[in-house]
Amino acid sequence: MENGQSSASNGYHAGSTLERMLRAGHFAVTGEIGPPQSADASEIRHKAALLKGCCDAVNITDNQTAIVRMSSIGAGTLVVQEGLEPVIQMTCRDRNRLAIQADLLGASALGMNNLLCLSGDHQRFGNHPTAKNVFDIDSLQLVKMVSDMRDKKIFQCGEDIKGSEPRYFVGAASAPFADPIDFRPYRLAKKVAAGADFIQTQLVYDVPAFAKFMDKVRELGLHKKTYILAGVGPLKSPGMARYMKKNVPGILVPDELIDRMTAAGAAWADKKPADMTKEEKSARMAAWKAEGIQICIELIKELRAIEGVAGVHVMAIEWESAVKPIVEGAGLFPRPQV
Repeated sequence: MENGQSSASNGYHAGSTLERMLRAGHFAVTGEIGPPQSADASEIRHKAALLKGCCDAVNITDNQTAIVRMSSIGAGTLVVQEGLEPVIQMTCRDRNRLAIQADLLGASALGMNNLLCLSGDHQRFGNHPTAKNVFDIDSLQLVKMVSDMRDKKIFQCGEDIKGSEPRYFVGAASAPFADPIDFRPYRLAKKVAAGADFIQTQLVYDVPAFAKFMDKVRELGLHKKTYILAGVGPLKSPGMARYMKKNVPGILVPDELIDRMTAAGAAWADKKPADMTKEEKSARMAAWKAEGIQICIELIKELRAIEGVAGVHVMAIEWESAVKPIVEGAGLFPRPQV
């Protein structure tokens, strides 16, 4: 910290760029990096270069979709080296409370100060479906455990931390459209009560439905107790939009957006894929992607107008090059200095 002061003495929980941005009242932008299924550090460095300057911090996923990947903390260390601020993801699926606390001490010592607490996708959806899950604690208990490590300087068992405590800006996830929908604001309230400093939501494509969710959030006063970042992500094709609408629980994709994506490729509508040249397929994909980026820009502008939305979390996994044009198009570039 500046002037040799700790983040605690400055009134911050962690003093991270993300925390400073939100506390200063700026509309925050976070991105996401999916680590590779290898030990290739260059892939992380390449993705970090694409996001540097257009995101205040970037999530480093933790074995996303229950598939083995480079660890979140390992990849986060590389991101720090590249001058970008990571948000370490920590799932309850793979570690018990001893391992989680040990990893969090280590990540803090390595200069990582943002944390997103997650349950984790069930292992049956990944590439080791017979692996034994852990789920020693759930994401709500994880938020409380980390907050107590920071604020009370105690481990989950109640023993004192012997020395410097890890200082995290603690985040949690929210799925506004997951069943039962009416319960979602109250689930969010529990995470806020447990100590969640910020919230990142599942992807939002249906803004009116999200606005209704935020109505209840404001009624409960949660927007004054935590920072809510709405999840957004660019669509790559009509097929992707239709797949998410039909197969991904908790995501609402309006038919209007599917129609827009379809219309973007109308010039090739009369041709079957087998009859298209490589150049035609490439041009159609470029048209779809351009429309997907434009839709994402429009969604951000609409979400920004909703009271209580403090920022956006841009999820463009394996399409990191789309983030800068999205942020620029939404009028959120260059990022403020804090």
